[in-house]
Amino acid sequence: MSAAAARFVMDAEPGTRIVVRRRIEGGVTDAVGYLRSCDESECVVETKRGLVSIALADIVAAKEVPPPPAPRPRRRLDD
Repeated sequence: MSAAAARFVMDAEPGTRIVVRRRIEGGVTDAVGYLRSCDESECVVETKRGLVSIALADIVAAKEVPPPPAPRPRRRLDD
């Protein structure tokens, strides 16, 4: 666990868009989304695929990230 990364997540305001890198069996994975809650043992991040509960002890790195890019305009086929 990275104490600094866990502290960042614990101190972040709910609604902040973050990326959290965490240990999983066989390596690491990232969760990118909005912090929904955090307590002394875990945090919950809302990703595109749904809510992800992450044990603070599994966090390797974390930081705030900018908002996602705006959707591209649809192209018309008759142009």
